Amino acid sequence: MVPMTIVPNEQDKRQALAQDNLAASPQKASGTKSNQNIGPGTDQTSNAVKHHRQTVLSAKESPGDQAVEFTLRPKTLGEYIGQEKLKEWLTVSIEAAKSRGDALDHVLFYGPPGLGKTTLARVIANEMGARIYTTSGPALERPRDILGLVHQLQQNDVLFIDEIHRLSHIAEELLYPALEDFVIDLNAGKGAGTRTMRLPLPKFTLVGATTRAGSIANALRDRFGFVCRLNFYTQDELGRIISRTASLMKLELMDSAVKLIAARARGTPRIANRLIRLVRDYSQYKGSVTLTTELAEEALNIYQVDQLGLDHTDRKLLEILIDQYNGGPVGLETIAATLGEDSTTVEEVCEPFLIQQGFLQRTARGRVATPLAYKHLNREHKGSDLPLFPYLNNQQRVDDI
Repeated sequence: MVPMTIVPNEQDKRQALAQDNLAASPQKASGTKSNQNIGPGTDQTSNAVKHHRQTVLSAKESPGDQAVEFTLRPKTLGEYIGQEKLKEWLTVSIEAAKSRGDALDHVLFYGPPGLGKTTLARVIANEMGARIYTTSGPALERPRDILGLVHQLQQNDVLFIDEIHRLSHIAEELLYPALEDFVIDLNAGKGAGTRTMRLPLPKFTLVGATTRAGSIANALRDRFGFVCRLNFYTQDELGRIISRTASLMKLELMDSAVKLIAARARGTPRIANRLIRLVRDYSQYKGSVTLTTELAEEALNIYQVDQLGLDHTDRKLLEILIDQYNGGPVGLETIAATLGEDSTTVEEVCEPFLIQQGFLQRTARGRVATPLAYKHLNREHKGSDLPLFPYLNNQQRVDDI
């Protein structure tokens, strides 16, 4: 086996300090929480599990991601990996807009967090040779917030609004004429002396990003020329992303290590990049100058990320279903109470990946563990009237476990 060599530099040192890496003690590396999180009546094990999910397998952006990902993000469509159909029509539309000297039509990206919506917005701006202004829905509360933002725009600029589903009603109303007619209506005066002034705007491109497309008002959604869903990445695509990230970090990875990390990244590039950094940090923590596949597997096992990308909370949820409730069906509130989490966290954080991978079914009577879950946890399945998910990759997983 050819070892992977780390070439340390100043940038890597800054990146290592910026992220949530391993602490200086084996106890913290194995999940024991620090004194900062300990309080009266606090369950240390439960907090440690939450820490693992928040810092390792959560697809939401963490402070460590913000400090590191900017240098890792691709800047052009040629560098962007995955989402091939989306890249194809973006290439056509961008080239057509550039040939006309016009702005690209407004774009809405939606899908789970960590799949590259913000990155694609920056790629669009780079490909158009335009500036990009970045904000988020919750930051645009008052009319003056919108006015101050659009006042800076120039011809063909890109305005990126993250979490656009959280825009206030007032902000949405101001954006409607700005998106359609490139004007913004201002009201001056009060009562009978109220006057409406129309301020012209240069043609610009609004790029919106959301994880909840259904929460966007239909009137706003219809004003986007392109509404595109970002899908989870295949292991091959994640492997290419991991190899690119390792190259930028000056790491030499073997194919076996790339496949190991890609298989546990839950189809999400942000998680894949985070796992690379954790494995690198663990190697440095162990005092090793080389990054081997064995060290990578040992590091991921310490963070309780198994071979299919399930963490401690995922497995605990399935164990509750199988061991305490005979596989279900079980109601959401019952699962949440037994797991020690609130129902919103279970429904929005824990369940989506388990359902996607075929470990869990939602039925009218409640949640049910599938035969794949029994197989993964080495439990005997006594039979059920619910069939195994008819996905080929899941059947292969059953055979491979």
